[in-house]
Amino acid sequence: MIDDADTSNEAADGVEDASAPDGPALPGFEAPPAPDPGYQVLARKYRPQTFPDLIGQEPMVRTLTHAFAAGRIAHAYMLTGVRGVGKTTTARLIARALNYETDEVKAPSITLDPPGRHCQAIARSSHVDVMEMDAASRTGVGDIREILDGVRYAPVSARFKVYIIDEVHMLSTSAFNALLKTLEEPPPHVKFIFATTEIRKVPVTVLSRCQRFDLRRVERDELAGHLAGICRKEGAEVEAEGLAAIARAAEGSVRDALSLLDQAIVQAEGGGPVTAAQVRDMLGLADRSRVLDLLAAALEHRAGDALAELRHQYDAGADPFVLMRDLLDYLHAMTRLKAAGASADLGEARETTERLEALSAPHSIAALGRLWKTALTGLDDVRQAPDPAAAVEMAVIRLMSAASLPSPEDAARLIAGLAPSASPAPSRPAPDREGEAAPAGSARANVVPLTRPPEPEPDVTDDEDGGEAPLTGVENDSEFETLEDLTGMLERQRDIGLQLDVERYVRLVSLRTGALVFEPAPGAPSDLGARLSRSLQDYTGHRWLVDASVRSGGAPSIHERRQRRAEAERQSVLSDAGVARALEIFPGAELIGVEGEAAPERAASDRQETKR
Repeated sequence: MIDDADTSNEAADGVEDASAPDGPALPGFEAPPAPDPGYQVLARKYRPQTFPDLIGQEPMVRTLTHAFAAGRIAHAYMLTGVRGVGKTTTARLIARALNYETDEVKAPSITLDPPGRHCQAIARSSHVDVMEMDAASRTGVGDIREILDGVRYAPVSARFKVYIIDEVHMLSTSAFNALLKTLEEPPPHVKFIFATTEIRKVPVTVLSRCQRFDLRRVERDELAGHLAGICRKEGAEVEAEGLAAIARAAEGSVRDALSLLDQAIVQAEGGGPVTAAQVRDMLGLADRSRVLDLLAAALEHRAGDALAELRHQYDAGADPFVLMRDLLDYLHAMTRLKAAGASADLGEARETTERLEALSAPHSIAALGRLWKTALTGLDDVRQAPDPAAAVEMAVIRLMSAASLPSPEDAARLIAGLAPSASPAPSRPAPDREGEAAPAGSARANVVPLTRPPEPEPDVTDDEDGGEAPLTGVENDSEFETLEDLTGMLERQRDIGLQLDVERYVRLVSLRTGALVFEPAPGAPSDLGARLSRSLQDYTGHRWLVDASVRSGGAPSIHERRQRRAEAERQSVLSDAGVARALEIFPGAELIGVEGEAAPERAASDRQETKR
């Protein structure tokens, strides 16, 4: 970071100040004091003056450096990013680079040291050929037409005319449309630089005509180091933990961080350093170690300690929203530790990391994910609730409740009356020999079947005369015994639409080769009989008589039988003692579906029902 030059000139003792506006002091009179320029805030004083001063934006600087070196300079740039990451500053630096000129350099250059002829005026936003416009206050098409009217004229003194439009997403649709043609084919002496925090609101027709740079949020560690360097230049002393708190509160915005540092420096008392506690009080942040105490109490089901700690922090001035953010950060760190182990770089002190690792030990990754999601919902509640303190209290109570819920594996063991497992079960249990009990703690011991496994379906079933008969007895596509034979043929012919209509709407009365009689179910297409007759003739090679006039007496359709079978399965599962126990353990739970095959005897009876 380059410091602004000190503009005050102090005259040495006994030496006349030739720069004084009224000349040398007369004998017997004191020289008038130099005008006080006033205090300049850190965000302005330490505004980057060269591209290397832009912290955290190395990819953009590298791209621009190569482009300028190769002479491949775009005619329009789009800079996007959150507030305070340097969009306007970067726009001015690009304008200076485009118009950089010294006695030795006569071409655009990224190297802005020493400053060129136009650099100072551009940095002050007072150069006649570099126009800055705030689209938030000038949104209409008339404002853009003023720009377009001036585009045709050559620059007065610089190499390029540069138009910097800040918050460009605020322009109206008509203003964007007026800009498009000139933006696509501008005169060679004109460059456009746009900046926005809402890139999605910029029309794609504009984006496609610009070279886009996404300015990143500055990482916490890098931002804290930048603040420490400024403190040294300012002769101020702020504890490292306090600088880290400022960097965390700034959320990657350099301007926000410098504004907070400005406020923190004046917290010093008696010439001593600014402590982390003073910074936290200024920011309204709770002590991070106390937040960890709160989280530990919640996860260990110490409700009284958790609520007391929460109330103490709130009374001490902690912001409920920031407190929930800290809880989320810690839950995220615990999940990363659980997933990556020692390789997870959390950026926390060693003692904090060890404590987080101990807190995460009893929980699986899935359980920590549920806790994080619970806290995330609590964050939204705190943001929207009329009483944020009550909302954060309810969020902590929900965290305690979520931490006490068993994992799905342990819930299955509890349903079966077994003790919870000490460790999560693998996703695919290893098979055991039939009839052999699995050892305690094995994968099979953690999975409790609610119903007996299905057996292989028999190849034959009893016919109506008591003898064994094939299920279908179909030799070719012209012989049918059941409705399933018919739909199977339609499926093989890829006539899916007709197949689905038959399954849903055909209530079979009789079926033999060449003749089909059925009762249409409610909602059946009026042409279903004609379609069936035509398709059967095409697929079997001989004529079919299809009668769809019957209004009662048909067997249930395939779809109706499936629904009835599904309801029977549902009632069977609901009557299972294990399922009843699960519904008791989890109040409000519902059975939303049953997976698995029907028992062989049910399948056989269903096939028998279809035969007429």
